[in-house]
Amino acid sequence: MHSGKQYSFKEVILWTRKDIYFLLVVATIPTCCYVLLDWKWLAIPWLPIALLGTAVAFVVGFKNNASYDRVWEARRIWGAIINASRGWGIMVKDYVSTKHAVAVTSSEELKNIHQQLIYRHFAWVTALRYQLREPRVWEAVYQQHNAEYKDKYFTVDEHQNKIDDALKPYLTDEEYKAVMGKTNRAAQILALQSTHLHLLLDKGLIEDFRHMELERILIELYNQQGGSERIKNFPYPRQYATLNKWFIKVFIVLLPLGMLQEFEKLGGLLIWLSIPFSALASWVFTTMERIGESSESPFEGSANDVPITAMSRTIEIDLREMFGMTDIPPAIKPVNNLLT
Repeated sequence: MHSGKQYSFKEVILWTRKDIYFLLVVATIPTCCYVLLDWKWLAIPWLPIALLGTAVAFVVGFKNNASYDRVWEARRIWGAIINASRGWGIMVKDYVSTKHAVAVTSSEELKNIHQQLIYRHFAWVTALRYQLREPRVWEAVYQQHNAEYKDKYFTVDEHQNKIDDALKPYLTDEEYKAVMGKTNRAAQILALQSTHLHLLLDKGLIEDFRHMELERILIELYNQQGGSERIKNFPYPRQYATLNKWFIKVFIVLLPLGMLQEFEKLGGLLIWLSIPFSALASWVFTTMERIGESSESPFEGSANDVPITAMSRTIEIDLREMFGMTDIPPAIKPVNNLLT
């Protein structure tokens, strides 16, 4: 996601340059026919164009509002994941103790148990972000104009590296083999956490109440994972997305025809100004539609997405520092003002 700095005009033009070329052609053809071939019948009154433009503006605005809601919900979900992760860390640190242990447990063994629970949580966050970066046929980041922009300005860790290598440092060999054989790896990792908590309860390393509180955190993580999966696997309704594009296409074809008579009133060569002004007005609509399209899937790995890779690293840094670990990875920095 863009790290706060505004898009430069150059970036916007680069992103939409093919649209600009197309819109200039669409505006030039009827103007040339009107002026050079004297096809006066091409001109249509401005009023129906204005009415159509108003309707299209409402449709585009509706899509962009819905797309923004999806992005904001995704950001809220991952904000909740960060908070729940910190809660998990502090509960593991303070709740899992030898106070009521059935057998003698050394401080080193307790430290290893803490590390297992925390590392397994890192594995869950890693598995979840990889699942959310998996491609879907409706996602816009794989379209040519978006892919070209992504390849030039930034990379996505989950698209460059394999989940196998990312999970191995956090799981035992047995856990790794069990998890990699499952369809929903993140869900299975939480199930492993729950199983481990039950074993700790039997050993007296946690009490009933503390066990319930730790399980409550796992349920909260399941809920947030489900919210992420809902956004990932249910796209913006295709009927709205498809009709929105066709309404805009009809509008940009008719717009130059409505501009002709308006600029002809200015007299002389000024009628040729209908070309840039038609292209400019159409560009606003096509760019707004493209913004909505690039925002409707907030986990696909585009420039406008929720930066779940950086947020996952934030979770890992916070928990490692909480437990006094020394191998703390660096925070992920924006590349070309883009944070993924």
